[in-house]
Amino acid sequence: MEIRKASFKDIDEIMQIYDHAKVFMRENGNKDQWEDGYPGRKLIEEGLDRTYLCVENGRTACVFYYAAEEDEDYRQINGRWLNEEPYAVVHRVASTGIVKGAAVFCLNWAYEQTPNLRMDTYSDNIPMQNLLKKCGFQYCGSFERLGSEKWMAYQKV
Repeated sequence: MEIRKASFKDIDEIMQIYDHAKVFMRENGNKDQWEDGYPGRKLIEEGLDRTYLCVENGRTACVFYYAAEEDEDYRQINGRWLNEEPYAVVHRVASTGIVKGAAVFCLNWAYEQTPNLRMDTYSDNIPMQNLLKKCGFQYCGSFERLGSEKWMAYQKV
């Protein structure tokens, strides 16, 4: 597998992957995350320079957002981060399901780029919580986003 930056020609495929991920979440007890059109095309276009694809034999296995930047939502959590050093974030991880372990590969790649990562997921997103634990992320607390306090903060150092 290899990681490459997404481009404008990938946007339709990225949107299809996110639509597939929404169905997967609903089928696995996570009915409230990524609702009301999130993530929308405009958001993807605005963050395209920080959006990456994991590709295997010319086919997209996973898409994710990665950036060495602070996330405003992470400034105050009900808990405590593992450190206050500069960090990178990973958001909007979605696998196509064509390659087992693609999401793990993506998170490991991100950690190799910046060995201080912060992520979050919705409290109903058990598959993502399991993935984060499997990849060595530690639960640090909860926070509010989009009017809900069901967001869980994770960090790997």
